[in-house]
Amino acid sequence: MTATVLKSRAIVRVAPRDGSGEDVRDFLQGLVTNDVSGALPVYAALLSAQGKAMFDFFVWDAGSDAVLLDCEADHADELVKRLSLYRLRRQIDIVRDPNMSVSWSSKPRDGAAIDPRLPALGHRWIETVSGAMDTMDGADKDYLAHRLGLGVTEGRDEIGDILWLETNAVELNGVSFEKGCYIGQENTARMNWRQKVNRRLVVVPFEASQEKRRKAAYLGLALAVDHLRVADLEPTELPAWQAAGIADKTDD
Repeated sequence: MTATVLKSRAIVRVAPRDGSGEDVRDFLQGLVTNDVSGALPVYAALLSAQGKAMFDFFVWDAGSDAVLLDCEADHADELVKRLSLYRLRRQIDIVRDPNMSVSWSSKPRDGAAIDPRLPALGHRWIETVSGAMDTMDGADKDYLAHRLGLGVTEGRDEIGDILWLETNAVELNGVSFEKGCYIGQENTARMNWRQKVNRRLVVVPFEASQEKRRKAAYLGLALAVDHLRVADLEPTELPAWQAAGIADKTDD
């Protein structure tokens, strides 16, 4: 049986309290970078006031007016705490859901959604945790190799404290410029309007990585994530999706 569970991921449930009539999508709409009012899942982030990435995640529809956030397991409790700060007196429950897990496959699967960032990233789905999952190896190593092979970054270690547009958020469908205000929106919108995205996160061979610009290293894959000046990038050495995005900005 092929492993599909991503044990490095966790689920945070955001739901209205019984009888409250609270709109959790409206609550998130004013906080996160992407439009969560329409079809889900979408890829989004919660930013600092300066527009730097704090948490990135996928937003899924959970039915009964609730949504699920597919996020890093290591930082799920921090995400709950941060979102709870913004809840104020709204009758909304924000909790980690240990009964749900995230799964991934590079191939199509019934009930799975194409990764909203890039179709080549494969398919994701959320399901109830079973006892069998606890005894199986996760799919995390395969997912990591697949993701980095496509040049896509994610998670606190790779994108934390980086300006959201410098993480390739536009090219990976992680931001909406039509949805209205959210935390960090002012600086993010200004960068987009001025086309001033001077640096980018790039997956590079470890031997070519610059220690001072390195965000993360994966020695087993001989890869690293560097935060580099766009002017220093060679488009022919980038994934097609990233090279096209940078070329679009240059042409403007």
